[in-house]
Amino acid sequence: MPPRTSNQADPADAPAEPRQALRVAVLADSDTRWKWGALTARRLTAEAAGDGRDVRPVEVSGLLLRGRATPTPRQLAEVGEVGIDAGRVREVTAVEFLHTVRDEGYDVVVLALVGGGVQAMLHGLAALDLARRPVIVTGYVGVVYEKLADGLLLRHGADIVLANSAHDAERFRAVYEGVGADASAVTEAALPFLGGAPYSPEEGRDTVVFAAQPSVPASRADRTYLLRRLVEHARLHPRREVLLKLRSKPGEHTTHIEELPYQKLAQRLPGGLPPNFRLVYGHMGEVLDRTDLLVTVSSTAALESLHRRIPTAVLTDLGVREPLGNHHFVGSGLLTSWDRLDGGHHPRPDPEWLAGQGVAADGSYGTAYDTARAKVAGLLAEGQLPPLAPYYTPTTAPGYLPGILARHHLAPDGTPLPGAAAPQEPGRVRGAVRETVRNAARGAYRHGVQRVAPVIRRMGEL
Repeated sequence: MPPRTSNQADPADAPAEPRQALRVAVLADSDTRWKWGALTARRLTAEAAGDGRDVRPVEVSGLLLRGRATPTPRQLAEVGEVGIDAGRVREVTAVEFLHTVRDEGYDVVVLALVGGGVQAMLHGLAALDLARRPVIVTGYVGVVYEKLADGLLLRHGADIVLANSAHDAERFRAVYEGVGADASAVTEAALPFLGGAPYSPEEGRDTVVFAAQPSVPASRADRTYLLRRLVEHARLHPRREVLLKLRSKPGEHTTHIEELPYQKLAQRLPGGLPPNFRLVYGHMGEVLDRTDLLVTVSSTAALESLHRRIPTAVLTDLGVREPLGNHHFVGSGLLTSWDRLDGGHHPRPDPEWLAGQGVAADGSYGTAYDTARAKVAGLLAEGQLPPLAPYYTPTTAPGYLPGILARHHLAPDGTPLPGAAAPQEPGRVRGAVRETVRNAARGAYRHGVQRVAPVIRRMGEL
C-alpha cells in the first residue's frame, strides 16, 4: 500500500455524515395526556451519548385528537416544559392522524389517549398496511384505579404498553395472561413527569396544598364538604398558606369531565374565604416547589409529591372506596382525615409500599426508562415489524369493537367510513372554509358537553 502523502485526508478525520433524524409523533386527547405523551417520547428517544458520531437527532411532532377534552393554548402552556413548541402542535381527527402517519413515515408513535382511542388507532394503523410501520407505544398517565381489564385490553396490540411501576407491571401482565393474550408488550417504567428538587423546609414557610381532581369526588355535597374543610383548616391556622390547586378554569376540559368546578362552589361558600386561602393554577411542579404538605383524595400529584419526599396525605373523610381511587393507597401509610390534619398530624409513607409504586424516592428514577428505551431501539433495529394484532377483533368482540371504531369514523376493519374527513389541502380556500366550519361545530359540541348536558343531568336528579 503506498504511503499517504501529506495532502491526503485520513478518512478517520473526515466529518461524519449527519444521521437521519428519528421521527416521533405524539397523539394526545387531553392536557394531562399531552404532558405524559410528550415527556414519554422524550424519555424513550433520548439521544444516546457516544463519540459524537452515533448520536441520532430526534424530531417530535405534536398532534391533538379533536374532541371534548382537546386542550386550549392556555392549558398547553400550563403543562410546563415538554420539549415541544406549543405553537407547532396541531389538531387532527382520527382519520387525519392516520393519513399523517401514512404520509410522514414516523419511526415511533406514542398514543396518549383514552383506551377506546388507542384501540381505534391500532386498528386504523393496521388497516394502513404500511410497508414499514412505526413502533407503537402507549400507557397510562397516572394511577390506574378503575377499569383495569377494560383499559388494558383496549391498549393491547401496541408494541409497548408502559407500566408506571413494578406493581402495575405485575397487574398488567396478569390481565393479559388471564385472557390468553400476549403480555410481552408490558414494560416497566415510571411516570415521565416526576422530578424537581427534593423537599427542603424553609424557615417561615408553611404551605398546605390541596390537589383537586375534576371528577373525584363527583357529587356537589362531597365537593362542597372538601372545600369547606379546606377553608376551615385555613381559618384554624391563620399563619399557614392554604392553596387549592385547580386543574382547569370553568369551561375548560381535562382528562375527566368537571361538572362542578371548585371555583363556582367557592363563590357560594358562606362566610367567604379567609385571607390565607387562595385558588391557584399553573404547573404542578412549580406549586410543589413551595409545598410543605400535599393533601388529596387520590390525585397523581400525590406520586409527584412522594417522589420529592414532600409530606403527603390521602383523605379518608369520604371513605376508602374504589370510585374515589384512594383504595390504591391502602398500605401506603398516607391515609388520614381532615380532623387529624387539623390537629397537626403528618402521615409517614411506608417504604415497602413506595418501592413498588415507581415514585423512585430512593434516587433510582434516572434508570427507570432504560428497559423501555432499549426495547424501542431493538424494535427500530428490526426494520420490518410484524402486523399489529390487538386482542379485540371483529371475531373476538363483534358486539363491542365496531362501536369503538365508529366513534372515530372507522369501519369494523379499521378503514375510514364513507364521508370521513380527508386531510386538508394547505393553501386552498375550500380547506380554510372547512376548518372554519369545523371549529364552529367543535365549539358548539363543547358547549353542549360542558354546559348544557350537566344542567340536563342535574335536572333529571331533581
